[in-house]
Amino acid sequence: MNWGNKLLLTFIVFASGMGYLVYRSMNVNFELVEKEYYKSELRYQQVIDGTNRVNELTSLVTVEQTSDGFVLQLPTEMKDKTIAGDIWFYCAYDEKKDKRIPLRLDVNAAQHFQPTFISPGKYTVKISWTSENRNFYAEKLLTVI
Repeated sequence: MNWGNKLLLTFIVFASGMGYLVYRSMNVNFELVEKEYYKSELRYQQVIDGTNRVNELTSLVTVEQTSDGFVLQLPTEMKDKTIAGDIWFYCAYDEKKDKRIPLRLDVNAAQHFQPTFISPGKYTVKISWTSENRNFYAEKLLTVI
């Protein structure tokens, strides 16, 4: 094999490798965190204020996986109060796994979910609620097994 054939083979391997990389890059799915990212960015001061209000409370928001499913527990100050809000189970790597539901708390300021409610994965649980005309916001990490 002379040097001309080796050079031709090198160019063919290089062009094949570049073609493969272009093919792979065209099939990658790039998802945004939110579809209307800029609108939510303008409202971010409400998230900061709500987080500060939650940090002033005596107990924390908790999200736990139990044998019966999942339990969301709001701070004890929220018991016996009128609360309206929603919960967003946000999966960063797969938009199809995201779930957004309204808050429906029991008398102990807790909400229970079935074990099959969400599929296994890592989630950021974003809880926003209003009580006595004050907004609250908390984020918790949840790994579903």
